[in-house]
Amino acid sequence: MNLPSRLLLSLLLLAPALPQHASAATDKVLIVVSGEGKDAGKQRPGYEFDELSQAWLVFKANGLQVEVASPKGGAVEADKYNPDEPFNAALLADAQAMRQLADTKATAAVNASDYAAVYLVGGKGAMFDLPRDQALQQLLATVWDNGGIVAAVCHGPAALAEVRLADGSLLVAGRQLTGFSNEEEAIFGKKWAPQFPWLLEDALRQRGARWQEAPLMMPKLVVDGRLITGQNPYSTTAVAEAIVRATGRTPVARTPWRDEASMALVERLLSGDVQGAHASLAADVSRHHVELIGILGYYQAQAAANDAALEQALQVMELALPHMQEAQLKLAAAQAHLTLKRPAQARTLVLQALAGNPQLEQAQALLRQIDG
Repeated sequence: MNLPSRLLLSLLLLAPALPQHASAATDKVLIVVSGEGKDAGKQRPGYEFDELSQAWLVFKANGLQVEVASPKGGAVEADKYNPDEPFNAALLADAQAMRQLADTKATAAVNASDYAAVYLVGGKGAMFDLPRDQALQQLLATVWDNGGIVAAVCHGPAALAEVRLADGSLLVAGRQLTGFSNEEEAIFGKKWAPQFPWLLEDALRQRGARWQEAPLMMPKLVVDGRLITGQNPYSTTAVAEAIVRATGRTPVARTPWRDEASMALVERLLSGDVQGAHASLAADVSRHHVELIGILGYYQAQAAANDAALEQALQVMELALPHMQEAQLKLAAAQAHLTLKRPAQARTLVLQALAGNPQLEQAQALLRQIDG
């Protein structure tokens, strides 16, 4: 054996063993979606297409291969979504992606060692079939025990509740994570939550998870080693890019989609830069989803448990108000002002709402309340 050969052998013997997930499988992510969906979520809830499409595009842009599975395999149906959003339109135009969604792999038929990561998509359907899929539980346990990445967003963490590792411990026990919160479920889960086996937050807390959450529908990413979770649909890209980083890559630069830009603007507003947030929105309204900002503030006001939370919700509504002519948003902001004992501001907003619709009974009733 010549010197170079002996040197190479010595280096190989001295080199530390690579972690098991740093193998050929580092190029492949398995996306798991619910197969419950029927009639765009009207008869049975399915998966969230936005949470699939945004993550898929991030994975592909960073050189990761994608495969899709569901508990029973075959075609899967998403809940109602906007096909014109750029991320959804891009995935719908991807013939290979559409073929996979038309014939997903069954979770019982996939090999855990083929994947660097498993990403669990949310949607209310995930609360029904993912937690009871024993093949999925075994798949997740094996991926984890092999050193792989386990990630989930929104209701996707429901799949983690019953996962037991090789040593018998629950995967979630003692680990930091997030998911669709009880507060969010109380607002947005009225139709299907009564049929869930449990509320997601309750189940994961009971199993020893160290639960974290952001205010209602705000983005939240939690990374605990190889466990990556996001609170709601607006956490999707943060989860996807965290998966990319966990495979040893640096996510490629990209322009945020308008939902992301809008949520970042709200975070900027709530961090104290009120003037800057208003100026940024006014400078480029088209880059943002103004209706999303308004609806976010509206629902945060409905959920506000104290004056401080209501004040923040009002700030969010007032960010959108100059760019929306929606009477209900004006009245919600007026009600917030009135609750915060600012009747003059409330009256101004009610009169604006009545100017556009003099017969609006809700506005008339609120004006009578203000004028007492």
